[in-house]
Amino acid sequence: MNFQQSIKLCFSKYADFDGRASRPEYWWFALFIFLGGAILSMVGNVLPGVFAVATLLPSLAVAARRLHDTERSGWWLLIGLLPMVGFIVLIVFLAQKSVGGTLMAPQAI
Repeated sequence: MNFQQSIKLCFSKYADFDGRASRPEYWWFALFIFLGGAILSMVGNVLPGVFAVATLLPSLAVAARRLHDTERSGWWLLIGLLPMVGFIVLIVFLAQKSVGGTLMAPQAI
């Protein structure tokens, strides 16, 4: 998967929290978000905020799918809210190799 394919796929599945995302899909999209924000911050003050809001849902969706690919629930994204440690743990989870098999469905209580 290359840069353009990743961006197209992430925007085509912009609100799809089901399924899996490969490492290249996630990290190419993360690079796009970083570069887009950096370039827009050179142009003006409002544009990076608009870009961040516009790409928030696709970013969360691809991160949840990436966590599914490592056999974790998308709810693990919330660990990023913990100061310092949470962000580091989340980066480690997102960088891990894919785990083969299918994602287990949540258990009914």
